[in-house]
Amino acid sequence: MKSLVLMLTTALTAGGTPLVDAAEQLKSGAYYITQSWSQETAFKRPYYVSVPESTDQRKFPVFIFLHGHGGNAKEAMHEFMKRHTTMAGRYVMVFPNGYKTGWNVMSEHSKADDLGFIEAIVEKLSTYDNIQTDNFSVMGNSNGAALVNQLAIESKLPNLRNYVSAVSPLNVYQHDGKNFKAKGADNNYQGVATPMTGKRLMNISGTTDDLVPYRGGPSKYIPAKDGTLGFVDAEESIFLWAKQMGYDGEKLSNPSRSDGNLEIFSYLNGDVIHYKVINEGHGAGQAISEKILLEFLEGGDEREK
Repeated sequence: MKSLVLMLTTALTAGGTPLVDAAEQLKSGAYYITQSWSQETAFKRPYYVSVPESTDQRKFPVFIFLHGHGGNAKEAMHEFMKRHTTMAGRYVMVFPNGYKTGWNVMSEHSKADDLGFIEAIVEKLSTYDNIQTDNFSVMGNSNGAALVNQLAIESKLPNLRNYVSAVSPLNVYQHDGKNFKAKGADNNYQGVATPMTGKRLMNISGTTDDLVPYRGGPSKYIPAKDGTLGFVDAEESIFLWAKQMGYDGEKLSNPSRSDGNLEIFSYLNGDVIHYKVINEGHGAGQAISEKILLEFLEGGDEREK
């Protein structure tokens, strides 16, 4: 792992060009998407890639991880891959870097087009021969999870299959009680959006989260244009997603099953699933083991019928 992090840390020349060849096989290294917006012009935004070692012509699925507010891609890569060694051997692991250590969802310092950034990464990686173009997953933590939600709401890319949001269910701008909403250029969330169907979603939320209240309502700390950011109840949020994906039954009032401090609310044979982490706060995402995450990403053998 240290050698990989060192390689990625030194993957730039003096001129800012990634030391990654342009072969048709995607290789580990640092890559860039160039964007311009109100804060920057022709700004090279980095994302870091780890490709499993392989001696054959295997095509790999892609897993994209979005760090939380105040984080960065290199630290997220080091920590996530250290705890998910099996995934690192099965997936192309991708870690984009948020501008000004965050993702532009509501009132962050960044005003960048992060939806466009992540979609550009997906489109670029899909051009390589060793990539499963129809098997991309994106997971985010906290502020990164808020961007995952917005991608699920707005993206029309067929490549994206799985969305995983840790400690951030829908906020009240993303769903106003009647409709999913598009972010818009100024984060006003005025336009009604229709998320693509056929997608799989997992949410993880902790019952004692001080930043994002499990039962919904305003955050004590996360800013919004009219005070602090409001959230949808975590169990209501996953139910809204289940309905969008085709579920026509009643909202689950009790968990489908329990496992230690996890209560699991499963819809559509586990394709839309919520993990309620009892007595855990804003670090609840770490309660989900690599095994549980892999079972979801790969369809799992323990999904309810």
